Amino acid sequence: MFNFLVVTAGYVIGSLSFAVIVSKFYGMADPRTYGSGNPGATNVLRSGKKKAAALTLLGDALKGLVAVLLAKWLQEPLGLDSATIALVAVAALVGHMWPVFFNFKGGKGVATALGVLLALSWPTALVCAAVWLVMAFGFKVSSLAALAATVISPLAAYFFMPYPSWVLSTVVIALLVLYRHKSNISNLLGGKEGKIGEKAAGQQPDKESE
Repeated sequence: MFNFLVVTAGYVIGSLSFAVIVSKFYGMADPRTYGSGNPGATNVLRSGKKKAAALTLLGDALKGLVAVLLAKWLQEPLGLDSATIALVAVAALVGHMWPVFFNFKGGKGVATALGVLLALSWPTALVCAAVWLVMAFGFKVSSLAALAATVISPLAAYFFMPYPSWVLSTVVIALLVLYRHKSNISNLLGGKEGKIGEKAAGQQPDKESE
């Protein structure tokens, strides 16, 4: 029962869509109504509001981190095994992608996946973040950077994570992120993918964020 409750809690925490929450706080349009329609930091950035995008990125990463750290903190008192921690990691990402609070229409999970990996194994997260940064600054395409970091994550997990169940959860997380990026993969192959910071149609730059 405790295992089920902890995994469910991970899903609920993951269901907090910070792109929508932050946008409402700033009085902005729902990020699901412009640009790519994805409630994530990259799409919020297309509004021109850099602070909102940064808060979205931070919030989405922190919820993944908190969900797994909370499970690890409760592991000894509740007698949870390592496989339960792995399930919580996956559940938090599933919550972000299919959030119960937002009609199961969520984001693509890159920031949340990074937060989850940071809680499971900071060296794994560091490798993925480094790959993302190199690709993002080199090619200025967020989805390409995310895909490269995602592909490398299971390999990094194999070397740095202490439990096979955690490595397996990283594989599942990578597959979910790749699945959610299927349209981006198609756009990349067709040379149609947008650049980082590119304004969405109908969105005006925010003077304070320039």
